[in-house]
Amino acid sequence: MLSMKSVAFLQLGFLLVQGVPVPDQAVQRLLKIPPGRSQDVLFGNPPFTPGHRDLFDHKVDSIGEDREPLPYRNGDGASIEGPRNKDREKQNPDLVRPPSTDHGTMANMRWSFADSHIRIEEGGWTRQTTIRELPTSRELAGVNMRLDEGVYRELHWHTEAEWAYVLAGKVRVTALDPDGGSFIDDLEAGDLWYFPAGFPHSLQGLSPNGTEFLLIFDDGNFSEESTFLLTDWMAHTPKAVLAENFRLNSEKFLNIPTAEKYIFKGSVPGSIDHEKPRGFHKSKIQFTHHMHAQDPLRTTGGLVRITDSENFPISKTVAAAHLEIAPGALREMHWHPNADEWTYFKKGRARVTVFAAEGNARTFNYMAGDVGIVPRNMGHFIENLSDDEPLEVLEIFRSDKFQDFSLFQWLGETPQRLVAEHIFGDDKNAAEDFLKRIEGAEKDPIKNT
Repeated sequence: MLSMKSVAFLQLGFLLVQGVPVPDQAVQRLLKIPPGRSQDVLFGNPPFTPGHRDLFDHKVDSIGEDREPLPYRNGDGASIEGPRNKDREKQNPDLVRPPSTDHGTMANMRWSFADSHIRIEEGGWTRQTTIRELPTSRELAGVNMRLDEGVYRELHWHTEAEWAYVLAGKVRVTALDPDGGSFIDDLEAGDLWYFPAGFPHSLQGLSPNGTEFLLIFDDGNFSEESTFLLTDWMAHTPKAVLAENFRLNSEKFLNIPTAEKYIFKGSVPGSIDHEKPRGFHKSKIQFTHHMHAQDPLRTTGGLVRITDSENFPISKTVAAAHLEIAPGALREMHWHPNADEWTYFKKGRARVTVFAAEGNARTFNYMAGDVGIVPRNMGHFIENLSDDEPLEVLEIFRSDKFQDFSLFQWLGETPQRLVAEHIFGDDKNAAEDFLKRIEGAEKDPIKNT
């Protein structure tokens, strides 16, 4: 079956063969081509070719459009004749052919969990993105973990706080607070948990397919290998001491594990009420939150859900926003004053340009499973590369509060004369159109372009 765009090409070709005049604006609407690009498509100069011209640096979805990126830009550049990783180049078209606005030297802000080492265990696995994998990931570290049905992430605690987002499936979490209060909850995709540093907890995959989740720790130097594990501690404590501590005969501990269990297969649990220990004391702390149950902020280009200490009080060191960016839409130009942005791309394909001042800017491309970093105060946007598929993103911060500044809102709230003279000089027509566009200054985090 032909795609809608293929049908549009055939219709357009038929009109041209018949000698029917077709205005350029009609071509753009029919083929969904950004302004200034229809001539390239019609006359054989598509992106990444020597004859292509694009003075406005439009996005190119090299995967969606099945294009091979090459370093040609507005008549400059040349082909690549040496060895190539074409699949990787296709995922990163703006590294192969950067926008003309990129400039200067900037550290890498992109990593893919696909490039992280996987530790495989009984019924599960884990992989991490920390400052060792991504040196710009200084404030937060991320761990991607999978537990099959009945599989445990064993009882443990950390020197860092743990925030988590459930990516798929169902998981049971348990925790203990410093006052002896116990917590048990079952979570599913879109839910969160948060355990402060030092609070003991456990995780177990539920039926039918277990769970997969993203863990965030409030220190980029975190290592999942340095977790304090119950079995590891007991294995390295003299059995005589264990006997005294638990008031049991020493022989009872002859067959305990001799090393950590970490991730291991267990029995499928019953209901929470059935599993509660005798003398269960419910914690006064709510360690979990249903992020996707929040009423979203509805913007012109998508949905925004923000979860921080205001609606999830226990989460004192991690704040987050979940963004659903519609096809062709844009997470507006903005910056964050209080923390670095640690971005997890859950679905779709994106283009992000990071502005670092002093004339430095660099563009990165992201796919599902990738991690992006934007240091605090650096200007940036997130653009959905696809005009057909949605983009889903988590913006995560080491902070108790989500904060951002909108460029659109800032300029709209600034005296118009001042704005016009900064940007447009003597171009009065452009200034007038621009000032009309920003009038009212209502923030629109995701814009329908």
